[in-house]
Amino acid sequence: AEPLCRSAVPIIRCPRGNAAEMVAEELDKKLRESLRNAGNSLFSPELAMSRGRMSFQRPLLVVLDRGIDLAASLHHTWTYQALVHDLLDFKLNRITMKEDQPDPTVQGKEKTKNYELDVDAKFWQAHKGSPFPTVAEAVQNELDQYRASEDEVKRLKSVMGLEDSASDAEISAALSENTAKLTSAISSLPELLERKKMIDMHTNIATALLEEIKARKLDFFFEMEEKIMAKSSLDKPLLDIITDPETGSSVDKLRLFLIHYLASPDMSSSDMEKYVKALQEAGADTAAVDYLKKWKVYQKMSSTEPASRSSGGTTAMRMFSKLMTTGSKFVMEGVKNLVIGERHLPVTRIVDALMEGKRAVEVENYRYFDPKLLRTTETAPKNASTFSEALVFVVGGGNLIEYSNLSSYAKKQAGARKVVTYGATDMPTPAEFVEQLSRLGRIDAS
Repeated sequence: AEPLCRSAVPIIRCPRGNAAEMVAEELDKKLRESLRNAGNSLFSPELAMSRGRMSFQRPLLVVLDRGIDLAASLHHTWTYQALVHDLLDFKLNRITMKEDQPDPTVQGKEKTKNYELDVDAKFWQAHKGSPFPTVAEAVQNELDQYRASEDEVKRLKSVMGLEDSASDAEISAALSENTAKLTSAISSLPELLERKKMIDMHTNIATALLEEIKARKLDFFFEMEEKIMAKSSLDKPLLDIITDPETGSSVDKLRLFLIHYLASPDMSSSDMEKYVKALQEAGADTAAVDYLKKWKVYQKMSSTEPASRSSGGTTAMRMFSKLMTTGSKFVMEGVKNLVIGERHLPVTRIVDALMEGKRAVEVENYRYFDPKLLRTTETAPKNASTFSEALVFVVGGGNLIEYSNLSSYAKKQAGARKVVTYGATDMPTPAEFVEQLSRLGRIDAS
């Protein structure tokens, strides 16, 4: 409820016939009760002003169901934040990574290292939505700039009588003793040391991501999935990818097949048997396939087909050259520099249509709730309003691909600034989402 704590009561929109509609109906009731309560302070102007959120325009609250686009939660991604979420132990903006054991013969508790990705960290905020190759190049540029400043650091160490091997703590102690002598240089050195910590952190994170990408050929999976969703021809038959022991894990192959199945209007039972057999031989749990079979039948019966995807896809460019420098940890040989196409995901297209008041096919049957009105209405007014702020909530789990896509959409809007806030019942990793589908499949089978 915290995002709703402002002076303006939201307009609520949702699709019909799923969990999102039930949530929207209950929320509409709660807001109506809140507005009738004379002692209510949820929408008080004073509270909104105290939080710096005073606005005279009402926000739009879009409640969606995960079934609107299952593929987004299965998709192998290519942006920094989503890769971190998919491949590393990432919870509450903290990454937990295993430390390399210097001596493999030493027995003991496995050591881990935590990295805090603060919301105010400039590099993270600037690049969390960028394609991984762009991030790797940005880290390399930061490293090059730091190395260019190392001569100055060494000169300071020499002036302070310290050896090159002196620790940062010794440097700081010496700095405090020589403040008068090195005033101008001291002011820049702490910033340089902080910069080095940031570079080391993102170097280690990007290196860990790169190892996973290369080991599992995730750039290949990302490109194939983009082609499937754009309805383009594949470079290699899907069955050959599944049966190739050198390409990806069993979960990677299952995710690829599930996206293909969701994008296919029909699949013969003989083809399905071949794919399921190949997946099982690759070690995949095909209970998720069983669930999606029933899900697709239900979708056809209820006539609530998932939103279609616009074309866009990716473009494979030349291999990295700048990142192949001597001493760089980013040996990107064999990894494609994939450029993400400019396209809106189904959720983004729905939000755009509702914010702009467009008469789009995707939202023509969406329900309309205005808690301020005495009587509920089923459809939006003919003269639909436009909105500068939207709150998007996905029932059934969200993902960072949609978050990044919505953020990019909001930033690139011409004219008035748009604010889009994204939330969900939870944010499972793609592997966790596959496990949820598998669990549902096993429940149905029991």
